[in-house]
Amino acid sequence: MYAIVRLRGSIKTAPKVRKTFEMLNLTRANHASVWKEEPSILNMLKKVEGYVTFGKISDDALAEMLEKRGRFEEGSDAKKALAALKEGKSAKEAGVKNCFRLSPPKKGYERGGIKKPYTLGGALGDRGEAINDLIRKML
Repeated sequence: MYAIVRLRGSIKTAPKVRKTFEMLNLTRANHASVWKEEPSILNMLKKVEGYVTFGKISDDALAEMLEKRGRFEEGSDAKKALAALKEGKSAKEAGVKNCFRLSPPKKGYERGGIKKPYTLGGALGDRGEAINDLIRKML
């Protein structure tokens, strides 16, 4: 599963980028969402790569995020939602809203800020397994 965290706002963004944010349930900065690995999601990530950071989330980080910031539908809780997400169901089928409101990270982002890619010392783009550390800093 991919965890996607929006880092930048929507001022001076193209309409296609704003529409992609709506489809990914990322309406504001410091919001996160969790998606299955699909080609359509990867294409959306390419479109908004200059505004978000993403990576493969571990089961421990996902469980922690569900417990602390998850908003559930009637009759669902963190354990049921985690089990359903591990099976490959979407967040809606698992009974959890796919928008997690996070706080800015403790001790800040990387040294390069939120306008440079992760590979050059910034915070944007694909970070792989390092997304787990960022999510823990933001909880």
